[in-house]
Amino acid sequence: MSDAEVEDSVAAVPGDLVFDVIGGDIQKRSARLVRAGGTLVSSVGPSEARPADGLAVDFVVEADRAQLNEVVRRVRDGRLRTNIGNVATLDDAVAALNPTERIKGKTIILIRP
Repeated sequence: MSDAEVEDSVAAVPGDLVFDVIGGDIQKRSARLVRAGGTLVSSVGPSEARPADGLAVDFVVEADRAQLNEVVRRVRDGRLRTNIGNVATLDDAVAALNPTERIKGKTIILIRP
């Protein structure tokens, strides 16, 4: 599936929350995918693009190895639990994130199978 096909598929179902992890032109295109009242979150610095009827928020996290190892320890010890409802490939992402189907838990999209 090409970038344009993915964008067309996603644009058919605008999101309340869109994460931009690339910036530049992708960020501008992502801003158009935000539903009225929704939010564009950028993890690459201040957002140059703004959704027409929504918010733009910068969210930058600088984790280090010790912090990430602590998260792993908490998961292994059962002190931090996840609720995964669905795991899908990138090719199936649009269908997996279909808002008409309610799945309890988080949906994980695998970039590489």
